[in-house]
Amino acid sequence: MNPQPINVLFLCTHNSARSILAEATLNHIGKGRFKAYSAGSSPRQNQQPHPLALEVLRSAGVSTEGLHSKTWDAFGKPDAPHMDLVITVCDNAAGEVCPFWPGQPATAHWGYADPSEGDGTEAQKREAFRQTLHAIRRRLDLLVNLPPAGVDKLMLQTRARDLARS
Repeated sequence: MNPQPINVLFLCTHNSARSILAEATLNHIGKGRFKAYSAGSSPRQNQQPHPLALEVLRSAGVSTEGLHSKTWDAFGKPDAPHMDLVITVCDNAAGEVCPFWPGQPATAHWGYADPSEGDGTEAQKREAFRQTLHAIRRRLDLLVNLPPAGVDKLMLQTRARDLARS
């Protein structure tokens, strides 16, 4: 009998770069134990994932199918998937008042610089996305390798917050 996956929601302001990278990566490496989602506090109208985010994911062998920018309000609705862990991946979203998450999931903040900000050549921008993906992947590798017995709600929150310091 397969237990239910641990649902993880990654939050960022626009849901176009860091949260998209985290969602796709965790779904790729989660081995069925984890199911990742992402959302933003204020995605722009008709916002789509940043093209360089999609490019670096594909280059890393991670599927981008189904990725799209969405508002975090969708995950506060009664019919939304129940979240076990909510992780903010940008400082702006971490400082905002989040909606009420049904079930009071564990929370953590993993801050990453926005790879879509700043000037530079196309190669420099691509490298910023690649470095952000690499940093996210390091933490997610540790998360997915937690022993199954140690992933109750309190332990999940403690471990996720510990990973922010690593």
